[in-house]
Amino acid sequence: MSSNSTAAPRYALSFTTGGLLEREAAILAPVYVEHRDWVKVRDLAVEGNLLQARTYRTGVRLVREAVKRMSALSDREVESLAEITASEGGQLMWAAACRRYDLIGEFAEEVLRERFLTLAGTVSYEDYDSFYRAKAMWHDELDAVSAATYKKLREVLFKMMVEAGLLTTQRTIEPVLLSARVAEFLTQRTPSDIRFFPTRVA
Repeated sequence: MSSNSTAAPRYALSFTTGGLLEREAAILAPVYVEHRDWVKVRDLAVEGNLLQARTYRTGVRLVREAVKRMSALSDREVESLAEITASEGGQLMWAAACRRYDLIGEFAEEVLRERFLTLAGTVSYEDYDSFYRAKAMWHDELDAVSAATYKKLREVLFKMMVEAGLLTTQRTIEPVLLSARVAEFLTQRTPSDIRFFPTRVA
């Protein structure tokens, strides 16, 4: 198992801060458009408490995580965050999370979309647990996660799916209608990032 783990890139598992961060992204997007420098965006956001965090440490964590995900978007995608609807922003930030975190992207494609396409109708914690166990066979870092962190990762992932409009709070899959501009953004990548969404669009 160890040899397999060294061959596979390690999963980044630092997505437990906040949820989808769509609101935060909408606030930070104009700052990036002005400066075109993520380090500058991070510094200005922390210094000015642009995300209106209650404590300095929370502000730092939120800014760092939002910037980390937003930097997975193209400049045009970031520019659009200030002008698109909330649902479109949620869809783009879900795509950003899937790009930044392979564990999320693989779950979206292999479990969420697959269950939608096979008419399963729901995604449960048990589905996530099975997915996680299968990935842990190839990734020692997943086995090393504490029980508390494991639960937090699962909780935040499901929260993100609800906030992105992909699941109801009862974990029923919500078919996604992508707008023309979001679909265009997603299909500019190879393979198409539409694979992260419960939709029959290819």
